[in-house]
Amino acid sequence: MLSGLEGKLGEDDYTEPLEILINSANKNNEFNLFGSIAFKNQLKDRLKMRSKLYNFVKDRDLPSTANPVFVTGLPRSGTTFLFNLLALDNSHRSPRYWEIMSLMPLVKNKFDIKKREWKINAELKFARTIIPKLRNMHHIRANSPEECELLATINVRSFVYMCMANVPEYVEYLKDCSFDSVFKWHKRFFQVLEINGRPKRWLLKDPSHIGHIPEILTTYPNAKFINIHRDPMESVASFCSLAKNIRSAFSKNVNPEQIGEVILDFWQHSLQKGIQAKENLSSDQIIDISYSNFIDDPLNILKDIYQNFEFDMDIETENKIKNYLINQSKLKKEKHSYSIEEFGLNEAKVKDCFKNYMMNYEF
Repeated sequence: MLSGLEGKLGEDDYTEPLEILINSANKNNEFNLFGSIAFKNQLKDRLKMRSKLYNFVKDRDLPSTANPVFVTGLPRSGTTFLFNLLALDNSHRSPRYWEIMSLMPLVKNKFDIKKREWKINAELKFARTIIPKLRNMHHIRANSPEECELLATINVRSFVYMCMANVPEYVEYLKDCSFDSVFKWHKRFFQVLEINGRPKRWLLKDPSHIGHIPEILTTYPNAKFINIHRDPMESVASFCSLAKNIRSAFSKNVNPEQIGEVILDFWQHSLQKGIQAKENLSSDQIIDISYSNFIDDPLNILKDIYQNFEFDMDIETENKIKNYLINQSKLKKEKHSYSIEEFGLNEAKVKDCFKNYMMNYEF
């Protein structure tokens, strides 16, 4: 897998998780032909990206990045909707999906950018053919502002692989391993991206960030956090369904109850780490919002966020948000159907697992 890349990948912070991931995947999965090829290629592609990034930054003294704002919360809890609204502000810059997947070598020429977008869109179209429900669960385009979760794959520490395969030993490793090196590479990516232009602030999102607030603050001391809260019953069931649909394209056999067990434990663990870490944050570093309040009145919740962080919402941004909300209300969306019971879970078990969280936050 590393043929030709040895010595070009920078610090040796990837071999341990890579070995655990590969061993866990081989031990617990019966991949179909597509799954076997796709899983290996995903790892190879991200390590190649790491190699190109490292070779670019190793002899350069790059300045620190613009300050970031992180949207956090359980997966499938409205974070994408919130992220998309915040991305309408010209003061915010998020990485485009094509940049996350194919940043290097750097390009400025519009024609070369269009070629990369075309390639990535072709790959996404193929993915939607293999996983038909993916469009309704998380629609992506090459030039869309995208969450930064895939950047952790450069360091081989990402819950993305939990969606692709049954890797329980790897998930156990993720729960308590250090993420300091993840954010070292995270920052390198944005330092390189800023060569083509520095934004006022970065707008970033990854559900797993909620479990790594201390590591984020070590790398980005001025980071701010918007934490959205949704009933775990909805979040866990939706994420289980996402994992089931993705794994079904990769594996001959998918065990829904195993998915439910691992996902419930992983996100409860991450959330508990986040609850503890948030106790050390001041009110000007983090704001907590309720999913139901946000869905009922998104514009005013956004204004509360801006006021809390002393950001300016100009009339252009406000009008963009209003138009976006009007257009969204007109869209007919196919319902993403799922139930918690198909994953061997029930309301009592989920509520007991998240009881500390549910006692302290409004949903």
